[in-house]
Amino acid sequence: MSENIDNGETALALLRDMLRIRRFEERCAELYGESKIRGFLHLYIGEEAVAVGAVRALGPDDAIVATYREHGHALVRGVSANAIMAEMYGRREGCCRGRGGSMHLFDAATRFYGGNAIVGGGLPIAVGLALADRLQGRAGVTAAFFGEGAVAEGAFHESMNLAALWRLPVAFFCENNFYAMGTALARSESQTDLCAKAAAFGMPATKVDGMDVMAVHEAAREAVRQVRGGGPVFVEFQTYRYRAHSMFDPDLYRDRAEIEAWKKRGPIHNLSNRLKALGKLTEAQFLALDAEATKEVEAAVAFAEAGSLEPIEDLALDVVAGRKR
Repeated sequence: MSENIDNGETALALLRDMLRIRRFEERCAELYGESKIRGFLHLYIGEEAVAVGAVRALGPDDAIVATYREHGHALVRGVSANAIMAEMYGRREGCCRGRGGSMHLFDAATRFYGGNAIVGGGLPIAVGLALADRLQGRAGVTAAFFGEGAVAEGAFHESMNLAALWRLPVAFFCENNFYAMGTALARSESQTDLCAKAAAFGMPATKVDGMDVMAVHEAAREAVRQVRGGGPVFVEFQTYRYRAHSMFDPDLYRDRAEIEAWKKRGPIHNLSNRLKALGKLTEAQFLALDAEATKEVEAAVAFAEAGSLEPIEDLALDVVAGRKR
């Protein structure tokens, strides 16, 4: 691990957040099987270190734009588990009144400007947010999370170009899980060195072990520091999702042995084992953190179950001209 793990308080906070995400996502998978959550569902299991390490490197005035696999980012950012789960249920108590669902979490209060169902769709939004901050004299950084599949999209190149040209405060955080929706990187990209693509736009580019939350946190902090100093930065976090792309995906394109090999590098047990070896965590403390995360998730499920659907007479609010709340 790259960052000094002697800061046990920081390490435990990162571990706690990874457990929160893992238990939330596992419960969502169960609820989907029970038809409590419907539509598309993309789980973040295995990739927790990226959201936790990177989001915790941002300040409260910074902005975040994410992808359709964004539940973990929202949780770490401070959007309540209650509001997220209610949104998954389609309840009006959700962060988007139940209108967005799994792929479109949004919370202006925490400057969490959404998941986005379109591959690469959040990148131009991130550039626009950074430009707005610049024009209004704010010192905020915008962090754009996206998968390696978005690197093949025109929006990626257009966004990188404008951010570099105008020296905008954007941290481009690429979550490279190697398969995009279901196609291996080498089968979709002629240039698989993603940092080389970023370097072509004249911005600093770094590759990081995305399964190591401490390394992620250190790299993200450094990237944010550079961005605040004037100009965009690209960071590639190499990570791996344990589950299929979505709940509809039969996941026939990956070898089982490969998945098991990546699981041995799992961010949660590797950090917890390291902390135990250093005497900074006991098994009892780990189980207490896990129980705390499970309790939070179950409370969120109860909140969503008790929620209500938006009344039919309100469905045109904020959609049809003149119908505003």
